[in-house]
Amino acid sequence: MTLAVCCLLAACSTKETPPAAATQSISVIPAPAQVVMNPGAFELKAATPVRYAAGSPGEQVASYFVDLMQRTRGVALTAAAGDTDAPQTIAFVLQAREGSQVEEGYSLHVSPERILVSSHSPRGLFYGAVTLWQLAASERIPALEIEDAPRFRWRGLLLDSARHYQSPQFIERLLDTMALHKLNVLHWHLTDDQAWRLEIKKYPKLTEVGAWRVPAGPAAAADIDPATKRPRLYGGFYTQDQVRAIVAYAAARNITVMPEIEMPGHASAPIAAYPQLGVTGKASAVPADWGVYRNLYNVDDSTFSFLEDVLDEVLALFPSEYIHVGGDEAVKDQWHASPRVQARMRELGVKDEHALQSYFVQRIEKYLNAHGRRMIGWDEILEGGLAPNATVMSWRGIGGAVAAAGAGHDAVLSPAPTLYLDNRPLNTARPPGRGPVVSIEDVYRFDPAPAELTEAQRAHIVGVQANLWTEHVRTEDRAEYMIFPRAAAIAEVGWSPPERIDWQSFAARLPDQLARYRALGVGFAQAPEAVAVVPGRRTSHELASCSEKILLSLEDDAPLQGERAVFLVDIMNPCWIYRAADLSEVGAIAASVGQVPFNFQIGDDIKKIPLRKPQTAAGELEVRIDGCEGEKIATLPLAPATKSYAVTELAPVAIAKRTGQHDLCFMFTQAAVDPLWVLDTVQLVGLADAEGGAHPATVGNNR
Repeated sequence: MTLAVCCLLAACSTKETPPAAATQSISVIPAPAQVVMNPGAFELKAATPVRYAAGSPGEQVASYFVDLMQRTRGVALTAAAGDTDAPQTIAFVLQAREGSQVEEGYSLHVSPERILVSSHSPRGLFYGAVTLWQLAASERIPALEIEDAPRFRWRGLLLDSARHYQSPQFIERLLDTMALHKLNVLHWHLTDDQAWRLEIKKYPKLTEVGAWRVPAGPAAAADIDPATKRPRLYGGFYTQDQVRAIVAYAAARNITVMPEIEMPGHASAPIAAYPQLGVTGKASAVPADWGVYRNLYNVDDSTFSFLEDVLDEVLALFPSEYIHVGGDEAVKDQWHASPRVQARMRELGVKDEHALQSYFVQRIEKYLNAHGRRMIGWDEILEGGLAPNATVMSWRGIGGAVAAAGAGHDAVLSPAPTLYLDNRPLNTARPPGRGPVVSIEDVYRFDPAPAELTEAQRAHIVGVQANLWTEHVRTEDRAEYMIFPRAAAIAEVGWSPPERIDWQSFAARLPDQLARYRALGVGFAQAPEAVAVVPGRRTSHELASCSEKILLSLEDDAPLQGERAVFLVDIMNPCWIYRAADLSEVGAIAASVGQVPFNFQIGDDIKKIPLRKPQTAAGELEVRIDGCEGEKIATLPLAPATKSYAVTELAPVAIAKRTGQHDLCFMFTQAAVDPLWVLDTVQLVGLADAEGGAHPATVGNNR
């Protein structure tokens, strides 16, 4: 709905517009708490003065607004100190605090004579400027009154920079766009098994060693760096000066950057840098597999001294109230098997490894509390007893939040899969990510006040957060695609009051939000252009997976440069179904396949992956009819593909004549799980083509 139409609809109303109608009558995301539409409009001109009181925070906010208008609307306004009561001006006014006003609240009054943005805090004034910018999509800004404040004080977004490094420039662009959504926490995941990204002066090997790895797979292993004569390393890290700049950049946009320093698990990279930190003491390279490693920090006093030294430098860089310590997925096999750790447990008087993790987390919390900070961790920190002042980030559903709130602890809701942005936003093959689709509507319909929580428990829910894990999000443009516009949905869920949450209203306002992204140069998820359909041809994404245990939209590891294929595959059961294939005119079946490294740490679950006995050393692609236990109607040898880094088309194999529709099951035979064979496409070849000997050419990077 255009603003011009909105003005016409609002022209005869002086009462508060009903909630759903109000949020549709102005195209603002997140929806303001209260909106009253009034007659008329303010005529915005390039000569319109933007005013603030000299020496007030209004100067920074006014300058920010002017810059936004110039960059996105092409309107060259001028901000200056002056009379904020003057007619035909836009004024930013910081007012005295009254009573228990919400810190981030603001008022926005638009009349034909004047625009006034006011708040008792610089944060609120900033958010009022953001709302005004959204309203100023044309020269006629509708007359209205907005009283607005957030529902939750924590409205977060996690960026995983450990699995893949993003440039400081990208992070600043992300902060810019977060601010325009009124998101106020960037949870920065800086350390994990696959990398340590933060410069620590006292321990330089953390980045000299821990920030670099050789990507998995033979293609990367064959990419020799001429300078070192070894496989080329992949990675990067953030210097302390870069971090200070990013933190300051965020603060200017009212965003807190909260670091995450993982412990006691997800510690392979720091242990690779300093093996004495680990349980085994053995040296190893920074790993390139995804999943959960068994490597934990040991519990020696010297290791806690190391962590405290690290935290000293972290605290100096990040002024955030909270420090995130991870605490998730700490597989305790090494602790259990280590005589040294077991002796330490007896010395400490802890009964089991879960209690040892509780001791570990509580010891770190005491250190943070002593330095004026608060600890937050994933919901596993509940195991063995929660640290006294800790806040829980609930990712395994909302159970962690329920348990934490029930014990009187604060919690942030960040449950998988709904708020995990590495799940695909659209049912498309690109870009890669986790296989399940979590749409923008799925995110929007997330309920941050579920029935499982009592009113008293709900008071402990301090906010919501969406997380972008980047195992399968290799590039910055893909990161934007996965974040936006779903970030707009979580922004409204976190900011707007329950009565303003309305999917139809949000969907009606979304096109204007996408237009803002275009004006800002922000990438976002959108359906790809239609492509010509080849009869009888299906990609892996157009086939059904036989199961969805660990379903991934998985990128090939080759070629190293340029576009790579993406395969939909359940890594626990690589098996696909072509539903209702009409075989009446089919004389042969062709397929294109790829092989990717099985770089997934899934523990003992790897033993559950079915291995079907191959007929040859290279293995085969088998096609069965009417179920995966049905008759085998075709066998396509994999030998032509074994020397290919990328995708190879296999020669068609003739099948006996069939009639009617049948489900076809495609499975690989192989002696081991690595490499992981994956299906790219299948092609049902017509009788005439099959009899004529049609043969698709081999494609891809063949050695």
